[in-house]
Amino acid sequence: MPLVAAADPMATMDRHGSRVSVEPYAPNIVRVTIALDQDDAAGAPGLGVTAKADAAGWRHTTDATGDVFASSAMTLTVAAQPWPKAPTQMQRYFAPSLPPVAVTIRTADGREVAMNGWEMAPHDVAGEHTFRAGATFAADEDEHFYGLGQNQEGILDLKGRTIDCRHWYDAPAGEQVCVPYLVSSKRYAILWDNPSALTVSPGLHGKTHFQSEVGERVSFFVVVADKADDLYAGYARLTGRTPLPPKAAFGLIQSKARYESQQELTGIADGYRSRNYPIDMMVLDWFYWTRMGQIDIDRTYFPDPKAMNDRLHAQGMESIISVWPRFEKESRYFNYLANKGWLLKDKDGKPVDGLAVRSDRAGALIDSTNPDARAWFWRTISDNILSQGFDYLWLDETEPDLVPDGYFYSIGSGDRYHNLFPLLHTQGVADGAARDRPDRRNLILARAAYTGAQANGALFWSSDVESTWEALRRQVPTGLNMTASGIANWSSDTGGWQWPNGPKAAHAPLVDPAGATAMGAGYPDYPELFVRWFQYNAFTPTLRIHGQRPATAIWEYGKAAEPILADWLRLRYALIPYIYPLARQTYDSGAPYMRALWMDFANDPATATIGDEYMFGPAFLVAPVTEQGATSRRVYLPAGTDWYDWWTNARHAGGTWIDAAAPIAHMPLFVRAGSIVPLGRQVPSTATRQLLEEVRVFPGRDGTATLYDDDGRTQAYKKATGGVTLKWDERSRKLTADGKLPTGQALAPLIRVIGG
Repeated sequence: MPLVAAADPMATMDRHGSRVSVEPYAPNIVRVTIALDQDDAAGAPGLGVTAKADAAGWRHTTDATGDVFASSAMTLTVAAQPWPKAPTQMQRYFAPSLPPVAVTIRTADGREVAMNGWEMAPHDVAGEHTFRAGATFAADEDEHFYGLGQNQEGILDLKGRTIDCRHWYDAPAGEQVCVPYLVSSKRYAILWDNPSALTVSPGLHGKTHFQSEVGERVSFFVVVADKADDLYAGYARLTGRTPLPPKAAFGLIQSKARYESQQELTGIADGYRSRNYPIDMMVLDWFYWTRMGQIDIDRTYFPDPKAMNDRLHAQGMESIISVWPRFEKESRYFNYLANKGWLLKDKDGKPVDGLAVRSDRAGALIDSTNPDARAWFWRTISDNILSQGFDYLWLDETEPDLVPDGYFYSIGSGDRYHNLFPLLHTQGVADGAARDRPDRRNLILARAAYTGAQANGALFWSSDVESTWEALRRQVPTGLNMTASGIANWSSDTGGWQWPNGPKAAHAPLVDPAGATAMGAGYPDYPELFVRWFQYNAFTPTLRIHGQRPATAIWEYGKAAEPILADWLRLRYALIPYIYPLARQTYDSGAPYMRALWMDFANDPATATIGDEYMFGPAFLVAPVTEQGATSRRVYLPAGTDWYDWWTNARHAGGTWIDAAAPIAHMPLFVRAGSIVPLGRQVPSTATRQLLEEVRVFPGRDGTATLYDDDGRTQAYKKATGGVTLKWDERSRKLTADGKLPTGQALAPLIRVIGG
């Protein structure tokens, strides 16, 4: 008779010396750990995983096939292994030395995830005897893969490629960021549990291979689901919810590298207000300090930062200030941090000063793996910087730029923990803000993430990308894989960050550059590029203008660009009642709201590899224009629904490709039939209460939408319900609400049914 028992939080099996631990976390989530050493196999997950094991509803059976763990969602089998035979002549040279392990997961509807090999190859790293640790999974011929963080090679589907999953600022295509969550079109995901540099080959030669540079075990989680959103609920369960950002984060965030003075920054803020353009945040970037690591504000150029922030607040704006993790030897804190041991060190225990790459000699890196160093960093920037009225922090260099390989953190070598820094560095600020500003939402700008970093309240962006059409094209699939990794709040620097110096335009510019001061005369199509980038970012989670150029405000791209940009800025603000509830739903569900088409149209195989268009929430299909001189583009409208052209209200059948018009003032936008889109009245910022202008209904099928609003700043949303549900009944052609609208308005006068 088989042994049947309720599953323990962890059960460990011996397969001829290979120790295999199985640890359930939910009916659809399980962790598998494999090692030669019992303690390694039974060890806790790495940093970034905050969930506790939960074996409720699981049963453990042992029979001739092996050890079987079953829940309502999956059955996991650790196969029994026959007694090993003596190796053949060939095996003596080429067979792996590790006792084999095979783990198979079958879902309730018959899908299968099979790990059929593991490896530990000995090598020395940073003076440490360790291993390259990896595992191999079966992959189907028709399977597609997404996620793994931010890779800017410009292709959505990861199948058949080898992904270098490590933080790398200098990656040729643009900064790489590793979030080791691999999502399959077969509705399962693997969260790889190792913070060292990782290579992943999804679906290459019929298998998916993971290999970490440093480790003594293989540890991974498998999440299975019926639909894509449940994969992200699983990620959130394991690593933490994505907090709802302050409402101001969804308005315009105006930045530049850099505002030279207090007068320049306030002048730009005044420029938005005098022109009646909405804006929510002003950003003060680097070198406002007297020296790197001084953590001060140069009063020569910023004589009264408190008064500057008071003025912004009076105008309905908030502020973000950049804070770096580096400390020059001449700065006032360097010796203190060095004596405390709170800086990244070399093998002799000395602080690492600068980086050989790019002849960088700009200071030592704070060791944010040390909790005392994190607490000191928050306390110091809070006392020295936030005390001057700044609202939020931009933690730059979160990858970090000072590469830790070959050096040492307090918890171990930089090689072993290569990808960990952005999680702990943002966590220090999140923890400090939660303690010292408990009633206020946190916001952190960060350009790198790791498992669980979304829970720290960060807004991520694609780093210092080039200001070219090619860079813009790459942003679309880059962002879709980042959000597919569980990192919902992502965007890019509108217009690119690097100095605008693109190749010669292939076509006459569609935007007359006359009057533009944002670039030199040698880049006449840059205003056109900026317009197209602005249109794209108006339909990403955040809209931030930034760049290393002489001018960045929307009136500084020429007289022809300004009215187009102003219209798109007003459209962004009109859509705040649509966007803000999406972010709230991400907090509730874990699911991203910038979504590759495969997430919502799994039954349409054509969507599996489309990476240049996407859904923004449940209603909008967004098709960015990324070719210079283009006035139309091919757009695929997924099957299973009709689609409305946002600009003309023309209705199109799904499952078709169309040539969509794209004059410079328009980016192709389509709305799914059955959608309900609330539009708000124009406001100077989200600090002003926004009433609804109208609620548009796009008929063709039943539909629902959520209206949600709150104070925009406090933590009260965590105790509030998710809003009011609007319901469109196609048969009766009526729109109803299940409660009072958050604005207090009557629904009926706001309704506009398209085509009826």
